[in-house]
Amino acid sequence: METKNEFSFKGTALNGFLMLFVNLAVLILSIVGIIYSIVLLDDSNGAQGGWLLGACGLLLLVNIICWCGFLMLEPNEARVLTWFGKYSGTFTRTGFYWVNPFYGAKKLSLRARNLDAEPIKVNDKTGNPVMIGLVLVWKLKDTYKAMFEVDSQTMASSPTEIGGSAKSIMNALEKFVRVQSDAALRQVAGQYAYDDEDAQTNEPTLRSSADEINEQLEQKLDERLALAGIEVVEARINYLAYAPEIAAVMLRRQQASAIITAREKIVEGAVSMVKMALQKLSDEDVVELDDDKKAAMVSNLMVVLCGDDSAQPVVNAGTLNH
Repeated sequence: METKNEFSFKGTALNGFLMLFVNLAVLILSIVGIIYSIVLLDDSNGAQGGWLLGACGLLLLVNIICWCGFLMLEPNEARVLTWFGKYSGTFTRTGFYWVNPFYGAKKLSLRARNLDAEPIKVNDKTGNPVMIGLVLVWKLKDTYKAMFEVDSQTMASSPTEIGGSAKSIMNALEKFVRVQSDAALRQVAGQYAYDDEDAQTNEPTLRSSADEINEQLEQKLDERLALAGIEVVEARINYLAYAPEIAAVMLRRQQASAIITAREKIVEGAVSMVKMALQKLSDEDVVELDDDKKAAMVSNLMVVLCGDDSAQPVVNAGTLNH
């Protein structure tokens, strides 16, 4: 089936203030005419009064119908107009206008809307359960698709609330966005590991590759929400953590990894300092050390430099020979 897109309303749209003045004038004229026709009926001019009463009554009925044709649009609002069920275009001109009152008009908001999705539990690439949430900024781009490509009736919290109410229609579309964003988030999160446990693969992860993840999330959301004429302005992950059942274990693993990394730095620095100390002692002829004494000195320095507690100095004046 061919999918249509929105187009601007090309029918007659008159200035609302001009038509307001005309409608008021016609209303006053019809009321005065009805009163005058009643007076004519009382003056035994029955035929003339009857015709005048009928004409003024019909004029009043038309005037009442015309009052239903006024449209007032604020910036970033739109009216989807239909002619007895047929899409006639989208009216987006800001201001006060009058159109044929027999057009059906559904009000929609084109303003950006924010969705802060609650964190959901998903399994990452390695199977670990994680809690992940997103924040999404979206707005309507195609009013035809928003009104006629998705069934807002089934998305409403109450079937009776769908109609000309912009709030109810937008709430139904927001529910559609929430469901699709949940599905897109699960799909993207399942393609990446929470963290690089081996620290050697250099693969993108949920924790370290935020820009790449957010870009792919926007792409998936655009694909899913295009059906409803919705444009994704921004989408990003705003919450990421291990699920409660494994959070404590993963925290201990991260702490152990951090301790190992810190120890590696300490040992690397200690070896450099010991090497420098031995080199200076040799270059400046401070003391002559054989291999056994060098080994003992290296052992003592490594214990002092790598230990967590402060060293307790012991003076030994009889073990070194010049």
